[in-house]
Amino acid sequence: MLKQCLLIVFVFCFKISNGQSSIEVIKVSAQDSIKKSSFVKHLGNGYLPTKYFNFDLRYLIKFNQYEGVRTGVGGITNNAFSEKFRINAYSVYGFRDDQFKFSFGGGFRIAQKTNTWINLSYTDDLQETGSTKFITDGRFFQFFEPRLLNIDLFHKHITKSITLEHQLLDNVSTKVEFLTSKISPTYAYTFNSDNKSLSDFRISMAIASFDWSPFSNYSPSEKGLIETKVGYPKFTLQYSKSIKGAIKGDFNFSKIDFKTIHRIIVEENNYSEITLVSGLANGDTPLTHMYHAYPNNISKETVMQRFSVAGLNSFETMYFNEFFSDKLVAIQLKHYLKPFNISTRYKPQLVLITRYAIGDMKQPEKHENVTFGSLNKGFTESGFELNKLLFGFGLSFSYRYGGYHLPEFTDNIALKFTFNVTL
Repeated sequence: MLKQCLLIVFVFCFKISNGQSSIEVIKVSAQDSIKKSSFVKHLGNGYLPTKYFNFDLRYLIKFNQYEGVRTGVGGITNNAFSEKFRINAYSVYGFRDDQFKFSFGGGFRIAQKTNTWINLSYTDDLQETGSTKFITDGRFFQFFEPRLLNIDLFHKHITKSITLEHQLLDNVSTKVEFLTSKISPTYAYTFNSDNKSLSDFRISMAIASFDWSPFSNYSPSEKGLIETKVGYPKFTLQYSKSIKGAIKGDFNFSKIDFKTIHRIIVEENNYSEITLVSGLANGDTPLTHMYHAYPNNISKETVMQRFSVAGLNSFETMYFNEFFSDKLVAIQLKHYLKPFNISTRYKPQLVLITRYAIGDMKQPEKHENVTFGSLNKGFTESGFELNKLLFGFGLSFSYRYGGYHLPEFTDNIALKFTFNVTL
């Protein structure tokens, strides 16, 4: 009898022990799964996470027509380092121009509930002439940046800035930035202002930007508000003011920029997307701060010589440096058809695209040593993309027509490949 009791107790204890081990295994597996998911999420955002510092993959390697191969290292501290303070920096080297570029800065949080931060930075780098950045735009990362390959018009800038970012409402985020920049174009350029000809100049500017997503849902988290439901349309409004005489600023001008994105969703992978971007510059505005409508075509003789990589929102048949404007409206219509269900893993997708831009420049004679056209006739192109044909690569075809249709038929055609990878 005693032996039977001991046997029962032993079996019972063995089962409990086994049950506890299983629970522990499940917990470990769940923790590993969370860690893997977090790692993939960081990687998709362009970060390689470590214990206290996340390396920024954007600075690892790139290529453009001015720097050639551009490579370096950079990153930002994470929450394990501090939830109230952060440090960010990068350093890169261009092999063709034989120059180092760098930036360093930091920020400290002054209010957790409204995710209010004050940031300081110092940057010595290049910027594409004619590009406009909305400072409230979230971080966007691509493993491969198509337009960057063909850009050759850059200006050097040494910029010191202080930024205040604040979550005004659940669906309204704001940023205010004050900056001073010393600018030197890398190309032959002179700007005439008040009977003065300037090739190098200083700009002192204040920028206020508002991002509004009225149809999105948000939930609080340790890192602030997280967008749990993405709603459309989304709106961004930005005002910039350059002040002459402030911290040796050379120009008085202002800019107002607006962007909206809207999606009409039929089902998950079958939808239409409309993107509208507009900008107006008023006053003595140098070419560096004008608008170029995001061209993405290189000046080569044949279609195949121009074969390169299509961008996400760029005009594929518009040649680089072909147009500059001080007022611009650009609209892009994309319709994503339901992917072709060829197999479980092979599902290419057809996207129909039309783009239109109209603009003008008030006093083009102020910009010397550069040649460009106006967009007052309206620029139109249409085409399609067939994405994810092989290893994320696809094909793009665009045709230019309307007011800026070129006499040579093949000059209106852009044939390129696309690259889409989703983690």
